[in-house]
Amino acid sequence: MTVSQNGPFYVGIDVGTGSARACLIDSTGEILAVASKEIKQWNPKPDFYNQSSDDIWDACCYSVRKILADSGVSKSDVKGLGFDATCSLVVLRESDDSPVAVGPDFAENSQNIVLWMDHRCPDETEQINATDHNLLRYVGGAMSIEMEIPKVKWLKNHMPAGEFANCKFYDLADFLTHRATKKETRSFCSVVCKQGYVPVGVDGCMKGWSADFFEAIDLPELVEDDFRRVGGVLGVNGTILSAGEYLSTLCPEAADQLGLDPSCAVGSGVIDCYAGWIGTVAAKINDPNWIQESAEGEHDLDVATYRLSAVAGTSTCHLAVTKNPVFVPGVWGPYRDVLLPDYWMAEGGQSATGALLAHILKSHPAHAEAKSLADAKSVSIFEFLNDRLEQLRVEQSLPTLEHLIRHYYFYGDLHGNRSPIASEKMKGVVVGLSFDVSVDALALSYLAAVEFIGLQTRHIIQALNDSGHNIKSIFLSGGQCRNPVLTSLMASCTGMPVVIPKYIDAAVVFGSALLGAKAASADKDGYTDSLWTIMKRMSGSGTVVYPTQDGEEKRLIDAKYLIFLDMAKRQQQYRSLVDATLAEDVNAITIAEKIGAA
Repeated sequence: MTVSQNGPFYVGIDVGTGSARACLIDSTGEILAVASKEIKQWNPKPDFYNQSSDDIWDACCYSVRKILADSGVSKSDVKGLGFDATCSLVVLRESDDSPVAVGPDFAENSQNIVLWMDHRCPDETEQINATDHNLLRYVGGAMSIEMEIPKVKWLKNHMPAGEFANCKFYDLADFLTHRATKKETRSFCSVVCKQGYVPVGVDGCMKGWSADFFEAIDLPELVEDDFRRVGGVLGVNGTILSAGEYLSTLCPEAADQLGLDPSCAVGSGVIDCYAGWIGTVAAKINDPNWIQESAEGEHDLDVATYRLSAVAGTSTCHLAVTKNPVFVPGVWGPYRDVLLPDYWMAEGGQSATGALLAHILKSHPAHAEAKSLADAKSVSIFEFLNDRLEQLRVEQSLPTLEHLIRHYYFYGDLHGNRSPIASEKMKGVVVGLSFDVSVDALALSYLAAVEFIGLQTRHIIQALNDSGHNIKSIFLSGGQCRNPVLTSLMASCTGMPVVIPKYIDAAVVFGSALLGAKAASADKDGYTDSLWTIMKRMSGSGTVVYPTQDGEEKRLIDAKYLIFLDMAKRQQQYRSLVDATLAEDVNAITIAEKIGAA
């Protein structure tokens, strides 16, 4: 291809659940090349998910070398590199940086990452939250089983004797910057969002890390030598940076492996969904129907406080920024400094969205038939089902697709609830099953799952706004943007416009490349341009999907939302009543009276 003349150039690396990707952008924000490589995943037991840091690094190096080869850009013209990754736990041996096995087979040292979606530690999570420590306020009131400290505690409880004392711990994004630079620098995004770090000055915090918290949860090893194993104390024996701040140049070994010049600047990394925020919320909107969210005269950055970033993939993360801390029950945060110094972030999310749709399709008896019919038309199974749903609507003379499932009620927390219920015990519920196992039945089940994703997004936004946020629009990224039924239902279920970014599939890795651009802007003292300035300058134009204006469809969606809330509440009641029965010998009549069935 023809090399862009709009240098210098920047590279972003995004490590997701299933692959590592790299992209190359020019100084205008135009993506010149994207490459990816699958990464390995092991599932040795139910709820156990492992990966390999060596395998992931190799995939990163392959992807960077490929984008340079495909674009024709010289490595000497690449001035900045940014990383994002899933919030997975990486374990290395302190003495030599070698990988340490995370179990359950502790002989497999290559498997040294506990993946974010691993749920091996419910007991440890419960024990941590039972402390009711003050810092839990800053993770939504309770640590999630998906966070890293419960996993570290599990490792201490299960590793071979003496092994835990030899370990140091990284969030995956911080491991990648460590591998790239040999520095022990950590990111505020990683330590604040997933490891219980509270920035200095917040709630009187003096060191960021809390010794009494780690001691209360039986992890005193993490306190040793000013918290050395988790990155140290800022300004004492550690460095912690906000997103994209200049960290270092590449070390010679990493530069050679990546195919980049050692002078390339490396920016502090972020968790992958936060790169999605960076890559989407500054999108330019040229739609004449768009109503600017912020009032005239407000500070330029304040427009971002009205925008929810929904980063969709296997799961979906929801990110919102505020000038002041806002505490939202069941939503992680508020987190200070993770993207923008002195601004706060909230992180909600759905544990399974892309994974939910895939499961609904693949587990249905008609999946093979539907896939065959889609292949015959040379379309994806989602396109095929969307077309079939429209045909059913016309055949039944219904005003909207929503009417097709008006008496089908689906609640889809198959992998627990991340927000705002914040319980791994939540499960799926269906009302409306029949003996029908046709392709049409599959289409309706799929539509109900899409509706669930939209209704749960509304639930999360309602929790945010009820607590003090002012969300007015959704900036969506990921492959789900390509599904018009999903984007339309999300807009209608929430009553908010959904903005689709210029780079749909590459929004996250584009955000990482912007971190590289920020790092490359550093002056001789290490000061860089503001991230928001870079985002505004280099982000492209988005398109807008508006919510329905049909009054009957609005009323139907409102009714389905009330049913959605009731289904969530009822299953919690049922679980509690059964547990109480087993524990206290409460009789069936008492149970019936309590749930209103008598």
